[in-house]
Amino acid sequence: MAKPITITQDNFREVVIDADKPVLVDFWAEWCGPCKKLGPIIDEVAEELDGEAVVGKVDVDAQRNLGAMFQIMSIPTVLIFSGGEKVAEFVGVKPKAALVEALRKHA
Repeated sequence: MAKPITITQDNFREVVIDADKPVLVDFWAEWCGPCKKLGPIIDEVAEELDGEAVVGKVDVDAQRNLGAMFQIMSIPTVLIFSGGEKVAEFVGVKPKAALVEALRKHA
């Protein structure tokens, strides 16, 4: 069962920028109610797209620099990357189908 990767400042380039597949990055925090609602959806996306896409999570409290780099003003925020570039952004809880569609569109 595929699980989201924990993304940190140390592995961001390797996991996101240098990826040869589209990458979903969920910016979240432990105290965030909507983030807890989105969490299981992110897990389902990781499982469904195992091998097709990379799915990761950034804890904005632990990785403040990454949150600042992408100007994350509210969470949850999901960014989609392709070829090392941000190609889509979702703020708030989104349905699994919308996230899967965005990843497949940039595969």
